[in-house]
Amino acid sequence: MLDLNSLDLEFKNRVASKPGGEKATNCFLCGTCTAGCPVSSLNNEYNPRRIMRMILLGMEKDVLSSPQLWQCSQCHTCVAHCPQDVRFADVMRVLRELALEDGYISREFLEEVEKIDREIRQERIDRVNRLQNNR
Repeated sequence: MLDLNSLDLEFKNRVASKPGGEKATNCFLCGTCTAGCPVSSLNNEYNPRRIMRMILLGMEKDVLSSPQLWQCSQCHTCVAHCPQDVRFADVMRVLRELALEDGYISREFLEEVEKIDREIRQERIDRVNRLQNNR
């Protein structure tokens, strides 16, 4: 059950005050971000719409402590599909930075996740190049 006393109604404004989070309050929770998300299609627990809802409701602690923050692959498919230009992938980056600022994760953890993201992108490039070279 949602504890109304634990809500921070200014949380959405905090997110919106950061570079990349400016349009977070534009979200009307249509779910297009989730429908097109490749991570969501692989992991039913990962739901960008739910994360946006939690932001808008002020569920700061729940959002910043959520393991879901680290599931986003930063592919920006959600950004391309969003009718309100919320830029959810950028919002996720803001949430990760806030999780660091507020002590939910360490700098080393964030750097390791960023390293994983870079390695995955590089692996894709390498594999596509190998495919093209073997045609």
